Amino acid sequence: MKRKRTKAVQLGSVTIGGGAPISVQSMTKTDTRDIESTVKQILSLEEIGCEIIRLAVLDREAAEALGPIRKRIHIPLVADIHFDYRLALTAVANGVDGLRINPGNIGSETGVEKVAHAARAAGVPIRIGVNSGSVEKDLLEKHKKPTARALLESAMRHVGLLEKYGFEDIVLSLKATDVRTTVEAYRMAAAKTEYPLHVGVTEAGPYGSGTVKSAVGIGTLLYLGIGDTIRVSLTGKPHEEVHVGWDILTSLGLRVRGPEIISCPTCGRCQIDVLGIVEKVKADTKNLKEPLKIAIMGCVVNGPGEAREADVGVAGGRGSGVLFSKGEIIRTVPDDQLCDALLEEIHRLTNCDRVQ
Repeated sequence: MKRKRTKAVQLGSVTIGGGAPISVQSMTKTDTRDIESTVKQILSLEEIGCEIIRLAVLDREAAEALGPIRKRIHIPLVADIHFDYRLALTAVANGVDGLRINPGNIGSETGVEKVAHAARAAGVPIRIGVNSGSVEKDLLEKHKKPTARALLESAMRHVGLLEKYGFEDIVLSLKATDVRTTVEAYRMAAAKTEYPLHVGVTEAGPYGSGTVKSAVGIGTLLYLGIGDTIRVSLTGKPHEEVHVGWDILTSLGLRVRGPEIISCPTCGRCQIDVLGIVEKVKADTKNLKEPLKIAIMGCVVNGPGEAREADVGVAGGRGSGVLFSKGEIIRTVPDDQLCDALLEEIHRLTNCDRVQ
C-alpha cells in the first residue's frame, strides 16, 4: 500500500494528511447541551483510542456548551453544523478545533464568507462533508440520483466556495450508504484534489451489517492508499465505532493499538473451549493499549504455526494445550488451566496486572 500524499491540515493536536498516521474518529450520541453526559462519553472514548470527536450543534445553547466541554477533554473537538452559519461562528468563538459544514446548506454565501474568515483567523480547519442523503437538488436533477460523480461535483463546488474567500484549510468527505458509490467517489476525489480525505460509509447500519459495510468500504479505500482519517458510522454506542475503526487499521497493518486476537473458527477437530478462552482474554485485556498479537487455536493443524508466529498463544490438543511465547514453547498445560496460563503470560509480557 502506498498512501496518496495529501496536504497536511492541523486539527488541534492531530495532523490530518501530509503522511501523518490515519486517525480514528467518532461522534457523541449525547445531547450536546447536556455537558456532563457529553464530557463523560468523550472521556470514555478517549480511553479506548478515539482521537477526534465530533459533536452535533443543533442550536445556540449547544454551540455555547462547546466551550466548557472543550476545556474538560483532551482530544480535538469538531462542531457539526447545518443550516445556520451563526452557529459556526459561535462554535469558533467557543474554542472548537474544527468545523464540519456543508456550505450548500449553511445559509447565504455571505454567511459562508463570514465562517471562512472566522475559521481562518482562529486557525480552525473546515471539513466539507458531502453525504448521498443531502446532495443539492440541481445535482440530483442532473445526475438522476446521488451518484459518485454527483458527490464529487458537490464537494468541489463547496471547495471552490471556500477557496473564493481565501480559505484552504480543508478536509473532504464524500460518503454514501452504498459501498461502491462511496469507493468510486473517493477514488475520483483523490485523483482530483490534494486536500486530505475523511473516509467512511455513511449510515452504515447496526453493529453487524454496518461493521461489514464499513470494513469493506473503508478497508478498500485504505488499501488503495486513500484516506487520512476514518469514522465508522454505526447505530449503537460510539465505542463500537472506535473499536471497529482500529480493527480495520490493524487488519491492514496501518496502525495497531492494543491486542490483536487470532483465533480459529473451530471445527470437529477442536479439543479445547476456544470461544470461552477468547471471551475471557478479550475481557481481561480490554484496557491494554500496547500492541500484542495473541493466538488462540483449537487443534494441531494450524495451531502451532499460528501460536509460534504470535507474541503469545496456545495451540490446543486432546485434554491439553501448548503455551507459546515469542516463538518458543513454554510448556504443555492441561486444558482446564490453559486460559489462566495464557493470561499470566500475557500480563508477564505487558507488565500489567490481571483483571480480577
